[in-house]
Amino acid sequence: MAKKEATPNMVEQFAEFKELKNIDKTTMISVLEESFRNVLAKMFGTDENLDVILNPDKGDVQIFQNLQVVPDGEVEDPNLQISLSDARADDDPEAEVGEEHTKEIFFEKFGRRAILTLRQTLQSKILDLQKAAVYDKFKELEGELVSGEVYQTWSRETLLLDDDKNELLLPKSESIPGDFFRKGETVRAVVANVDNKNNNPKITVSRTSEAFLRRLFELEVPEIHDGLINIRAVARIPGERAKIAVESYDDRIDPVGACVGVKGSRIHGIVHELRNENIDVISYTSNPSLFIQRALSPTRITSIRIDEDEKKAEVILRPDQVSLAIGKNGLNIKLASMLTGYVIDVYRDTDEESVEEDIYLDEFKDEIDEWIIDALKNMGCITAKSVLRTPREVLIEKADLEEDTVDNIIRILSAEFED
Repeated sequence: MAKKEATPNMVEQFAEFKELKNIDKTTMISVLEESFRNVLAKMFGTDENLDVILNPDKGDVQIFQNLQVVPDGEVEDPNLQISLSDARADDDPEAEVGEEHTKEIFFEKFGRRAILTLRQTLQSKILDLQKAAVYDKFKELEGELVSGEVYQTWSRETLLLDDDKNELLLPKSESIPGDFFRKGETVRAVVANVDNKNNNPKITVSRTSEAFLRRLFELEVPEIHDGLINIRAVARIPGERAKIAVESYDDRIDPVGACVGVKGSRIHGIVHELRNENIDVISYTSNPSLFIQRALSPTRITSIRIDEDEKKAEVILRPDQVSLAIGKNGLNIKLASMLTGYVIDVYRDTDEESVEEDIYLDEFKDEIDEWIIDALKNMGCITAKSVLRTPREVLIEKADLEEDTVDNIIRILSAEFED
């Protein structure tokens, strides 16, 4: 009868742990068994001779103690041994000395203290499991977009709660200047770092990282999400300005146009999310000279010299283009350097004649094939004078052009400056 009375109590113990999130059934059974064994080991000194059989769905828990049968009067450790007469009296009339006798133990007979200890042990292990599950989940989400509801704001950080009530910390340093959050407001950010010091997961999110801008573009531009357009580089000064370089794997798709959208429809939502951060979208190229030119847009460059080993670029500009290249508070040139990976130095073109009379190569498209103009621009020659100042042999080698083609280019360009 004792066994029948005990079962409901055990069902009640499991009920509150049965529907826990992030813990699968197999793990739950393992935790229950381990909890039982830990408590039993303290009570009996060991759990090596104990079998714990669990069925959490039904609440069935059976504990069996395996004891060695010894002659009467020779029991030295009742937790490991049982006398022959006791074994035969315990439903095993054919027991013999030296054999193993299995005795069922009813946990509830050990009283409320034992059950309380079991509950506390179980709660502690489940809490550890839940923390581990949260850590594993968000560790895999580092760099990914998440959202949470503002729960509380302090001077140095804001606490967000996601749909599962997990705590996300948004430090002031990871917030965009101008961010102001109200309690209950939904905020988007990327998971920046997940720490698990002392088995206490700390999830830090960011709205200032480059990854945040990347994820917003993936969200707003289907071609990026589908892999037709790739984001090659991102540079940000949060709350001020950003540059993003994109390329298309499909010649029919204009990567810049797709990212901006009709009348800016796609980029508008991103700019709003970033507190009106200005975003320049440029087309990526593996040619460093051309990439730097595009990164400095809308500046019109006279010429450019590249040192690929030192990752440096010297950009020659007309005087009226210098301030445009540098930008307000130096933002344009700083972002261009961040985007391209080159240290960019700007120099004024001191040749007054060249400043007044020079002509951009694009003006010669009626006389020179566009692919030839692109080849010249790729080597840093943007204007007619910059081509004419470059030695003929260098033009042949670096632009990979035939001698006759180079001679024809020089003839066409020189004619523009003859009186």
